[in-house]
Amino acid sequence: MFSTVPEILKFAKEQSIEMVDFKVVDLIGRWHHITIPISRLSESTFIEGIGIDASSYPGYKKVAAGDMKIIPDKSTAILDPFTESKTLSLICDIFEPDGITPYSRYPRNVARRAEKYLAPLKKGTALFSPELEFYLFDEISFSCEIHQAFYYLDSVEAFWNTGGEEEPNLGYKFPAKGGYHGIPPADTTFNLRTEMVKLIEQAGIAVKYHHHEVGSAGQVEIEVLHDTLLKTADAVMLMKYIIKNAARQNGKVAIFMPKPLFQEAGSGMHVHQYLSEGELSLFYDPKGYASLSQLALNYTGGLLKHGSSLLAFTNPSTNSYKRLIPGYEAPVNLFYAMANRTAAVRIPAYDMNKQRERIEFRPPDSTCNPYLALSAMLMAGLDGIEKNIDPSAEGFGPFEVDIAEMPEEQRTKIKALPGSLEDALAALKIDHGFLLQGDVFTTDLIDAWIEYKLNNEINPLRARPHPYEFELYSDI
Repeated sequence: MFSTVPEILKFAKEQSIEMVDFKVVDLIGRWHHITIPISRLSESTFIEGIGIDASSYPGYKKVAAGDMKIIPDKSTAILDPFTESKTLSLICDIFEPDGITPYSRYPRNVARRAEKYLAPLKKGTALFSPELEFYLFDEISFSCEIHQAFYYLDSVEAFWNTGGEEEPNLGYKFPAKGGYHGIPPADTTFNLRTEMVKLIEQAGIAVKYHHHEVGSAGQVEIEVLHDTLLKTADAVMLMKYIIKNAARQNGKVAIFMPKPLFQEAGSGMHVHQYLSEGELSLFYDPKGYASLSQLALNYTGGLLKHGSSLLAFTNPSTNSYKRLIPGYEAPVNLFYAMANRTAAVRIPAYDMNKQRERIEFRPPDSTCNPYLALSAMLMAGLDGIEKNIDPSAEGFGPFEVDIAEMPEEQRTKIKALPGSLEDALAALKIDHGFLLQGDVFTTDLIDAWIEYKLNNEINPLRARPHPYEFELYSDI
């Protein structure tokens, strides 16, 4: 939106801005913010920054060394559409206390290092397009106490409400897993999605389309057009902010959990990606399999070769692996194919041309930190290019059939995705050398990531009884 600080200051004056909001992402992928009155904004803000206690952000420094500085990125300035007072919003970078040294664990700095690593390789520009799937529920409640644990979700669209006590109940409920591209009146969130898309585009993010997804109970999708790594990661964070706030203003709650409902469709964040030069895709070769160039095949080989460890960043929640199960469109094996939605890497058959030839990595979900997830995908793909990894020679396909219908002997030869977050972290611990190239990721960051996930997610969940265990064992 802006290229210089004077432009921002001029805009703030002309628009009678009252507050300036600075947003910072933690290691896990949640935004935090701090706000100053417009009277405190000056050119020095973009040079000297603002002091913060980073020890309070998950995954960052300890209390004894928590002092850091945040410096706003002037190119990210937008008007916040949800504040009562006119507020200018900017995404910030974190620096060491000197205000000069970028903090090595900060995810935006990782994304910058990934783009910097690509540049001298002369393999073009990396472009990404994520599909954000999520549920819009009318109600959510949950509790996890010593003596009780439960969650409750509801949606006016859900099949279980066909006999509900609505006043009146007008029907038009989607059947279970029957909502794909459904239309109003069953699709009750069309107008809300349109409002979300308008706000997303006002924030400078180009939207491809929106639609109802498979899930009966208000599952939807918004997909954006391709952009560079850092800009795409910023866009994911901003989209989630807009979607959640717009939903709340309309009496709904947006949930990005990969599997909020048992036996219903899960929500992924499929990521389309390719390397480009100008307007041309370097992944295109009309003579190659599915019109893929050798560069694209090697990139695909890198994604699949490092797929198990990659999922520690692209699917970083315990809930992620409740989505990656057989019987749904989510992938469960590491292979590639054209148009096959059970593949970990799909080549879209409807866009095979020199401008848009690309691949789609289907495992990721929106519990990821997009800066780390996109950077990790790029590094895996580049490793495949550098090492000339052939996905077919490695046994990754292509397989043009639903592998669930394969003979078991043949199917068991195809490498499976990790079955849990713990398995993915174990794979990352063994296979992370490709991430360290060019100092894009650091051993310190990877160790901190594994430690946080084990101590704050895996072990606490393991220690808690599950409600289903009472159904299984309470009468034994």
